[in-house]
Amino acid sequence: MAGPSRLEALVALSARLGRDPLKTQAAGGNTSLKQGDALWIKASGTWLAEAETRDIFLPVALAPLRAAIAANDSRAAKATDFVVAEDNPLGLRPSVETSVHAVFSFAAVLHVHCIETVALAVRTDAAAVIADRLRSLDDVAHCHIPYLKPGLPLARAIQSAARPGTNVVTLGNHGLIVAADDVEAAGELLGRVSKALASPARAAPEADTAALAALADGSDWRLPADPLAHATATDPIRLAIALTGSLYPDHVVFLGSAVAVLPEDTRPADFTSLAAVPQMLLAVPGKGVLIHRDVLRGGDDLARALAEVTGRIAENTALRVLTTDEERELFNWDAEIYRRALAATATASPQS
Repeated sequence: MAGPSRLEALVALSARLGRDPLKTQAAGGNTSLKQGDALWIKASGTWLAEAETRDIFLPVALAPLRAAIAANDSRAAKATDFVVAEDNPLGLRPSVETSVHAVFSFAAVLHVHCIETVALAVRTDAAAVIADRLRSLDDVAHCHIPYLKPGLPLARAIQSAARPGTNVVTLGNHGLIVAADDVEAAGELLGRVSKALASPARAAPEADTAALAALADGSDWRLPADPLAHATATDPIRLAIALTGSLYPDHVVFLGSAVAVLPEDTRPADFTSLAAVPQMLLAVPGKGVLIHRDVLRGGDDLARALAEVTGRIAENTALRVLTTDEERELFNWDAEIYRRALAATATASPQS
């Protein structure tokens, strides 16, 4: 395949992945392609779903970036010093996961917040359960990395843990990475891995949207754009899981700390969260959820994602949740402040 068409293939696959809420949500996930001396990577804060309608990829110089990662050079965290400026006319900023993509020898790397993966990756026994699910895929060389802050620490951990030929990496409380020699092979591998890790979603009672609308009237809270989000509060098992704590980084970035519950005999207009990190998702048990009107673009996607993830986790499963310090680290991280600033400039999600 000629060079330009390989990048076009990445653009097309990225858009398909971005439009699939079971693969990634909002501005989450990133994809890349190594061509010659450059690593073409999704820009921070951009949406994979918009890959075919906006320029969301930019090149970084691969060799110096890899050298910086090996030296644990702090410049590798942002990777901005390695951008090929003449091929980045829009002044885009590389994904916070650029260093993660760089450590793979494969040309095409896909990192997604796959619902099926995350539902297993939040378990305390994630490594063993996932390894067992992937055992039937003969061409998969897999390693599991317990939760680390995204970016350079994660890249170095993968580099240390992966053996030659590792093409699937699952990330505790985070997601999935697959890698292959070309874009089409990476997409096909992602499909097979997601299928192997799939769990059935538990049914949930219908939401009482009329009651929710009446409760929200005159407040800073509203109904979610996707009615599937209500399952977090109409299914008692989902709600119990959600209340254990934040399960993965993008929930914190877009919706704040875990989930708040509206106390009985309290109206949303009178509700005040005491959490250290703001809470933008409010559960009304048995009725559904409300989202704060100040939520960033993408918050509705993450509200649905929470219902999808918790619906695939069995009752009484032992879980590993993000600590308060880990939540604060994410919320106050300059990379995520940058993403939130970009999200604040847009109000509508791309259409599926």
